[in-house]
Amino acid sequence: MSRTAQEAPAPPEALARYEAVIGLEVHAQLQTLTKAFCGCSTKFGGAPNSNTCPVCLGLPGALPVLNRRALELALRASMAIGCKIQERSRFARKNYFYPDLPKGYQISMYELPLAIEGSIEIEVEGEKKRIGITRLHMEDDAGKSLHEGFPDAEQWSHIDFNRCGVPLIEIVSEPDLRTPAEAYAYLNTLKQILEYTEVSDCNMEEGSLRCDANVSVRLRGAPKFGTKAEVKNLNSFRYLSHALEYEIERQIGILESGGKIVQETRLWNVAAGRTEPMRSKEFAHDYRYFPDPDLLPVSISAAAIEEVRLSMPELPDAKVARFLRDYGITSYDAGVLTATRALADYFEAAVKAGAPAKAAANWISVELLRRLNDAGKEIAECPVAPAALAELLGKIEKGEITAASGKKVFATMFETGKRAAEIIAAEGLAQITDTSAIEKIARAVVAKSPDNVAKYRSGNEGVFKFFVGQVMRETRGQANPQLVNEIVKRVLAE
Repeated sequence: MSRTAQEAPAPPEALARYEAVIGLEVHAQLQTLTKAFCGCSTKFGGAPNSNTCPVCLGLPGALPVLNRRALELALRASMAIGCKIQERSRFARKNYFYPDLPKGYQISMYELPLAIEGSIEIEVEGEKKRIGITRLHMEDDAGKSLHEGFPDAEQWSHIDFNRCGVPLIEIVSEPDLRTPAEAYAYLNTLKQILEYTEVSDCNMEEGSLRCDANVSVRLRGAPKFGTKAEVKNLNSFRYLSHALEYEIERQIGILESGGKIVQETRLWNVAAGRTEPMRSKEFAHDYRYFPDPDLLPVSISAAAIEEVRLSMPELPDAKVARFLRDYGITSYDAGVLTATRALADYFEAAVKAGAPAKAAANWISVELLRRLNDAGKEIAECPVAPAALAELLGKIEKGEITAASGKKVFATMFETGKRAAEIIAAEGLAQITDTSAIEKIARAVVAKSPDNVAKYRSGNEGVFKFFVGQVMRETRGQANPQLVNEIVKRVLAE
């Protein structure tokens, strides 16, 4: 990471004397078909400026109307993170002038947000910690500036207004985070909750989830916060971690060299691996907030809150607890299986189709996820249906095929989409349970290794595994392991 002379990295002993204070502002795009205040599509990837109208372009005389579905999703998110929904909230105009903000202001909530005083629980290295949430409010998005040509040719900037007016929620945490690892866990937990509740698809590559980080440092034990810097538009977990690590070291280095931290907004330069100044930090009065005269205040009744509560899906923590209670699986497997709602649904569908719960948990956590990862696929694209996996596990459970053969069958199922029974028949993988056939092979194996027979009979029990392995190899792993053990032991005892 390149730094200026004034931003030399602090030595390890200096880093140990300080602690970071981190707060995150997370922006999530609501999963609606149309924009926050007009009927334009929110679909990603349209031709530039094709999803626009007088309202989202801020043309004179155009009047915004709040998207009811956006409000419902914002209420659902508020409830999911334990926020207190306010009976009355209000939209304001947040004034600033960017090329990609055609109205010259953003519609946002300021002094009366939708919800306040929430929290979520995170876990880092086995330790749980509750992170407070200051507020959740609604707002609309700006457009997107695209820059071309720089630095090798004449630079051109293009403006795509398709994102203008896309509905967002902003979730502001308390400054309760102390390390990049805690910030990572917080963002990951929040992302999981928003995906579970179908509030947002949280697609970071498409800009559906973005994060600003407020970072300051202070001597350990000091009561006051230090001067903070804001790092804007972090759109990946990796960038969040790297930017926080750099910024913490940068600030400590400045303080240790006798300098002062400037309150400013910074950007993460991915190529250079450092944060860089963007502008001096604005304060609320810089935005000249005032109530939007074109939008009525938002009034939320108790009946509306109850309607949202009844539509709430099961949240991740509740699902983990239920999986542990109802299926008797390990805490690790429960955590893996509930990482996404789609994966949890896949597991439950397999169990409903007849798969033993513990076996299904193990196969999904290990075999299925490994193959999905190698293929670069999501669980929704899995070529093995839950019922097909249940069929395979049932055959292993009944002893029709061995676990080793089951893995071969599963690999073919994943590659071809064929059913287990079809593959077993075509490849002759049915388990051998004929005791006379296994005994014949076992006697031939024993006869070939008189030296090892002598070792076994003189008390070397470890040689037994050698004979079992040879029999399994001769049967291509298809012999019933329990029968092989019994027969080999009997033959060696003669």
